[in-house]
Amino acid sequence: MKQKILLLLPILLFTFFSCKKPPGEGGSASIQGRIWVKDYPAMLEWAGYDEYVYIIYGDEISYGQRLRSTYDGRFEFSYLRKGKYKIYAYSFNPSSPLVDSAVVKEIEITGRKQKIDLGDITIYK
Repeated sequence: MKQKILLLLPILLFTFFSCKKPPGEGGSASIQGRIWVKDYPAMLEWAGYDEYVYIIYGDEISYGQRLRSTYDGRFEFSYLRKGKYKIYAYSFNPSSPLVDSAVVKEIEITGRKQKIDLGDITIYK
């Protein structure tokens, strides 16, 4: 019995330490920011309350989580692991008024408990 355990121990240790977790939920880092809205063409400005904000984990194709900004335009994605992320919100596109476009910010979390402030993501309405 002891010999079997000693034979399996290196395999288990290798498996445990060789698994690199991809970007996504399950960590202690966070990304926060604020949505800022500009009215087109009047150019009035206000905090973007109740706007959808999306996050893409790593190289994934579709978003991993969607949330709404608070009354003052703030948002936060919590419990993230190290890796690359894209945060985006949709905005009116004056050059193509029938189709909204995404305003994207790319960020990389390098620390386990890192807190990143993206600042403002400006969208047009």
